[in-house]
Amino acid sequence: MSRAYLTDEEKANKPEVTFALIRRIFSWLMPYIRQLFLVLFCILLSSALNLFPSVLTGRIIDDGLIGRNMSVLIRLILLSLLVTLCGNLVGVAQSYLNTWIAQHITFDMRNQMYRHLQQMSQRFFTTANQGDIITRMTSDIDGVERIIANTFSSILSNAITLIVAVVMMYSRNWILATIAIVIVPLFTIPTRHAGKTRWSLTREAQACNDQVNGILNETLSVSGQLLVKLFGKENEEYEKYRSANERMIRLNIRESMAGRWFMVVLTTFTSIGPMLIYLIGGLLMMRYDASLTVGDISVMVALLGRMYGPVNQLLSFHVEWIRSMAMFTRIFDYFDMPVEIKNADNAITPSAEANGCVEFSHVDFSYDPERQILHDVSFKLDSGHSIAIVGPSGSGKSTLINLIPRLYDVTGGTVLFDGIDVRQLDLSYLRQHVGIVSQETYLFNGTIRENLLYARPGATDQELEDACRKANIWDFIVAQETGLDTLVGNRGLKLSGGEKQRLSIARVLLKDPALLIFDEATSALDSISESKIQEAIDPIIESRTSILIAHRLSTILAADEILVVKDGCIAERGVHEELVKAGGIYTELYETQFRRAIAAENG
Repeated sequence: MSRAYLTDEEKANKPEVTFALIRRIFSWLMPYIRQLFLVLFCILLSSALNLFPSVLTGRIIDDGLIGRNMSVLIRLILLSLLVTLCGNLVGVAQSYLNTWIAQHITFDMRNQMYRHLQQMSQRFFTTANQGDIITRMTSDIDGVERIIANTFSSILSNAITLIVAVVMMYSRNWILATIAIVIVPLFTIPTRHAGKTRWSLTREAQACNDQVNGILNETLSVSGQLLVKLFGKENEEYEKYRSANERMIRLNIRESMAGRWFMVVLTTFTSIGPMLIYLIGGLLMMRYDASLTVGDISVMVALLGRMYGPVNQLLSFHVEWIRSMAMFTRIFDYFDMPVEIKNADNAITPSAEANGCVEFSHVDFSYDPERQILHDVSFKLDSGHSIAIVGPSGSGKSTLINLIPRLYDVTGGTVLFDGIDVRQLDLSYLRQHVGIVSQETYLFNGTIRENLLYARPGATDQELEDACRKANIWDFIVAQETGLDTLVGNRGLKLSGGEKQRLSIARVLLKDPALLIFDEATSALDSISESKIQEAIDPIIESRTSILIAHRLSTILAADEILVVKDGCIAERGVHEELVKAGGIYTELYETQFRRAIAAENG
C-alpha cells in the first residue's frame, strides 16, 4: 500500500519528463523490440483468455443450469477450465519474457555503468559519496528491472484487461456496461482515500518506532548508559522513553483500527457495484428487455469484479510513472557525468622501452578554481635517478605525484614522461610503467598469491618469490602454514600494517614499472615495521628511477636530489647538506621532524 502514494520528498524532487528522456529510456528497450512485441501479444492474449471464463459463466447459467442440459454444462465447464489453463500458461510465458528482457536490460546497464565509473577520474571518487555510487549500481538498476518486469507490463495488462472487459460488457448490454463504467471509478475513490489515511498512520507509527529504538540504542549501550549515570539523567531519559512509547502505542491502535475501517470501506463499496447491476439488470430483464438473461447479468457482475483491480492500479499510474522517471533520471545523471581523464584521439604507445624519465614544466593544478594547489612547479628526474619530495602536511606532495599517472590532469603546464606529454600517451601504457606504493595500502579479500598476481596475472611462483624477497616479506610468507595461499582477509585485515605495506611493495615490483613512486610508505607504522620496509626500499631506489615522498631522513639522504614543497610551490631544492645550511624550510623540517625520528630510532 505504501507504494501507492508519493512521499513529500518524492513530490519535491519530481523529475522533468521530456521527450528526450522518454526516447532515451526506449533506446535501452530497442535491442529487444521483438521480444517486447511478443510480450504485448502475450498480454493481449492472456487478458482475453482470463476474461473469457466470465463470459462462459453466462452460458453455463443460461444453457446449462436453467436449460437443464447436462452435456452442455459439462462441455462449458471443461472449456472454461481449458481456457483458464491456457490463460495461465500464456501468463507464465509473459512472465518469463518480462523477466528475460528486464534482466538483459539491467545486464547492459550494469556493464555500461561499471565501465563508465571505471573511467571516472580520481576527483570523482574523492568527492562523490561512496554509498551513492553503490546505490546507483545496485538499488537504482534493480529498480529498473522491477519497472520493466512489473510496472510497465502491469500497466499494459491492466489497460488491456479494462478495454477487453468493456468491449465484452457492451456486447452484452450497453446500459449495464455504461453503469459499470460510471460506478467503478466512483467506488475506487473512497477506498483509495481510506488507504491513504492508513498509509500516513503507518509511516507516522514507523517514525515513532524508529525514535523509540534510537533512544534504546543510545541509552542502553555500554557508553550511553555510562554517560547517563555519570550525568544523573536516568529520570530524564526515562520520561523521554515513556513519552515516545506512549505515542507509539496510540499510533499503533489508530493504525490497527484504520486497517479495520479500511477493510469495511473496501468490502462495502466493492459490493455496491454488483448489487446495482443485479438491481438494474433485474429491472431491465423483468420489464423492458426480455432478451436479457440471468446469465447475461451474471457475466456483467463477473466482468465488473474483474475491473476493480485494474482501475485501482491505473489510478496509481502517475505515482509509478514519477518513481520510474526519477529512477531513470538518477541513472542517466551518472551516465552523463563527463569522463575527465581519457585517451587522446591518437594516443601514443611508444615501441621503445620506457626509461621512467619525468619532467614537470610550469605545472599548475587546482581541484576547483577557488583553491590553487600547485603553482608553477618545474623539475626533471632523469632515468636511473631518484628524487625525494619533502614538505609540511598539505603542501601538495601527493597531488604532485598523482599527476604523473594521470589520476588528475594538470590545469596548466605539462607533465612529460620520457619526453612525451602524459596527456598524449596511451593511458594503459603510462600506468603500466608507473608504480605507486601509497601510504594507504589496499588488499583484496583473497590470498597473498591472488593479490600479487593482480599486478601480473601470468607471473610464475619464482617471480613471486623474487618480488617478495626484494620487498622483505618472503620470510613472513613461508612462515605461514599455507604460504602464498594464505588469506589476507577483507582489506588485508589479517595482516599487520607493515606486512600489508611490504606486500604492496612486492606487488608493485612484480609489475616492474619504469618509474617507482613511494608516497610516505612508512608513515603511521611502528619502528620495527618501518625498519623492515626501509630495508626493502633502500636497494630498490638505487636500482631504478624513483620518487620518494618521505619523512625518514635515511630515505631522503638516499635520493639524488631533494625537493622541498610548500604551499604548492618548490620552495627549495638540492642535497641534504646544502639545504640544512641554507636555513630555510628544510632546515626547520630537519630540526623538528627528522631529528625527532632519529632520536626515537636511536632511543
